[in-house]
Amino acid sequence: MALSFRPASLFQLEGKRALVTGANTGIGQAIALALAGAGAEVIAVGRSSMAQTEALIKDGGGTCRTFKADLGIPAERQALIEQAAGAFGPIDILVNNAGIIRRAEALEFSEQDWDEVMDLNLKAVFFLAQSFAKHVLARAGRGKIINIASLLSFQGGIRVASYTASKGGVAGITRLLACEWAAKGLNVNAIAPGYVVSNNTEALRADPARNAAILARIPAGRWAEPADIGGAAVFLASAAADYVHGVILPVDGGWLAR
Repeated sequence: MALSFRPASLFQLEGKRALVTGANTGIGQAIALALAGAGAEVIAVGRSSMAQTEALIKDGGGTCRTFKADLGIPAERQALIEQAAGAFGPIDILVNNAGIIRRAEALEFSEQDWDEVMDLNLKAVFFLAQSFAKHVLARAGRGKIINIASLLSFQGGIRVASYTASKGGVAGITRLLACEWAAKGLNVNAIAPGYVVSNNTEALRADPARNAAILARIPAGRWAEPADIGGAAVFLASAAADYVHGVILPVDGGWLAR
């Protein structure tokens, strides 16, 4: 009997094209590098330069295209999938990573900070997923959507009201879209990173008391590096996860198990 299970091949992404938002730095950049390392052609999207991401991928022998877009501008996010596919070809994988955070006490939180965070972190995620699904279904294809949730999809947090609300929403729409689209050939899942060394967590890491409290709670004993998130993204984008739908996958060093 011939072997039918070849684990290494399940994680290969050759012939796939992946669009990653917010790919200029941090988690987005790490996911782009991981997907490229597994063989995918990456379209790195952001409102600032993608030059570093592009260079890192090309230096590693991968393929990277870049596309500049501000997802906070409705017209730009509405056109993103169609324009990127028109320029580079059909897209098989969407990683909704772009996001922002605003910090203030709930009593002082401004409506502007609420709206800006919710618009990019939640509204843009839903409508990019919608555009991508239409793109995939129009060619009768299969597709993978990976949203970036957070530990605050499960917990409340402190001083990040709109971020917590947005990431709770990301978990909710990930499950909803999985329910609606699983039978249509679309896998919708999310990664919930733990505390990661990134621009968004710079204020926490610079606060000695908060930094110490966070480290004391993480069983792994360290902050995550962006690269720690890449393997989970490769898994969810690959054939190994073809029967995985609606999962919010924590990559948190054991935080939620504590």
